[in-house]
Amino acid sequence: MSVNKSAASVVSRVEGKELIIERMFHAPRELVFRAYAEPDLLAAWWGPKGWRTANKRFEFEPGGVWHYCMRCEDKEQGDFYGMESWGIATYKEISVPEKIVYVDAFSDETGAVSEQMPEMVITMLFEDHGDLTKLIAVSEFATEEELKKVAEMGVVEGMSSQFECLDELLATLK
Repeated sequence: MSVNKSAASVVSRVEGKELIIERMFHAPRELVFRAYAEPDLLAAWWGPKGWRTANKRFEFEPGGVWHYCMRCEDKEQGDFYGMESWGIATYKEISVPEKIVYVDAFSDETGAVSEQMPEMVITMLFEDHGDLTKLIAVSEFATEEELKKVAEMGVVEGMSSQFECLDELLATLK
């Protein structure tokens, strides 16, 4: 088991076919959960710095679908500038404000799932620590090789950057 603490306050580890990423937020649990549950709030912070997210479809309920596009708007990101990355999630379980479970996949603009990229089951746990919230993201892959492929793409660094965007949003909502 390896632990990575280099990315701000993000702690990550791999356990078999699971990638676990944890981070504390200076906001109450209900507010952090809302940032995942409300489409306008989610679009305001989802994605790494320099990327903007647009929701094509958002149904926050078990069996509901979230289909979105992240687009790089930062010219300083070189070859990434103008690039689009589509994703689609199907919510499996929602327990307000403690837990969200969904199947996440890369897709195209029509919602067709990419066969070249792995799907993952993501469990988001929101732990109440008074004025703080500990967010635990558990991403489960079908194989250790699929997990390694996504990790090599920089998923931990991307989530760390994304969580900085969430921090900025939460500061405006307090």
